Amino acid sequence: MKSDASALVSVIIPVCNVEKYLAQCLESVCSQTHRELEIICLNDGSKDGSLAILREFEARDPRVAVVDKPNEGYGATCNRGLDMARGEWVSIIEPDDWIDPVMYERMLARAAMVDGPVDIVKCPWIDVHDWDDPTTQYEQQCGLAHRLPNTASPVTLADLPIMVEQHPSIWSAIYRRDFLSGCGIRFIPYPGAGWADNPFLVESFCQAKAIMTFDEAFYHYRCDLPGATYNHEKDSAVARPFDRWCDMTDVLERLHVTDRGILEAHYMRGFNYIHGGIVEDGWENPIVQEGARRVFSRMDTEIVLGHPKLSPKRKRFYLEQMGITGRRVPVWPRVKHFASEAAFSVRTNGVGGLVRKVGGFVNGKLVSRRRAKENAKG
Repeated sequence: MKSDASALVSVIIPVCNVEKYLAQCLESVCSQTHRELEIICLNDGSKDGSLAILREFEARDPRVAVVDKPNEGYGATCNRGLDMARGEWVSIIEPDDWIDPVMYERMLARAAMVDGPVDIVKCPWIDVHDWDDPTTQYEQQCGLAHRLPNTASPVTLADLPIMVEQHPSIWSAIYRRDFLSGCGIRFIPYPGAGWADNPFLVESFCQAKAIMTFDEAFYHYRCDLPGATYNHEKDSAVARPFDRWCDMTDVLERLHVTDRGILEAHYMRGFNYIHGGIVEDGWENPIVQEGARRVFSRMDTEIVLGHPKLSPKRKRFYLEQMGITGRRVPVWPRVKHFASEAAFSVRTNGVGGLVRKVGGFVNGKLVSRRRAKENAKG
């Protein structure tokens, strides 16, 4: 059965202490050109003026439904929204982000292009930097820009494993509700923000049998502020990325995922999380050291050594931490990947874009940009 371009979309917005940006988010959802929406706003125990803003939008737009409840955390709150949803499609929006007016119209049109059910429609997004000051705020294409094809027929994650390699951007997608419920896909109810989007990303994309993608960005995502995630006060915050990577590994093992491309994408996330931990909390932190070894212990050595995107330095670091000696680190896979990336950069950004990218690597400027939003919420 073909997807209906006029179908009802259930928009789930978990809200906790975001009064400064909430009105912009809600306005962007209510202003969608696709009008068939139910907008489920879940106030997760906010202590600021968020609830008053939600009530204001509820009073003026009958599509907005507000649920005021005690604080349960991001995952449990999203699950409450999934239980309430009635639409054919589900969308999850962060309350401090915003979306372009045509987002749902374009996504539904993409799903309606093909016969048969589509499980997920996925597209890139726009990173918003330095958003704490209007005079310095700027936007930039995300890492998935120009890497997702304009599909004419559905694909699976094995065709495009890069979808789980980068940021767990569960919000730049829509999900068929019957697919989620039929596969029993829900969020793990971690306390606070908890990075519950990580396992949800892997679970949904691994189980999807029909994914449509296209190279248009509609979602504006407020990235971490520079330095905002350094030196975490709580041990749980230091350990969180390692914990979540292992939780995602549990999902892959439960689903018996053996595709090398998917595992390589997952391993890249693991290496990036380790790098982020070292940058933000220091290698001398015993939680970072333990977390890195815990992540590495669940990786296949042959996949690590043959991984085209991992630098020789990262591979040697892996061998050192695992106490593996006598193994040669191949250079050729990395050379081929670098050549491929250079060609891609020239195609998409011109020679100047390649020069800027190489300059960033040389000067060590490409460091982790993560975690502030999640940690600010708990």
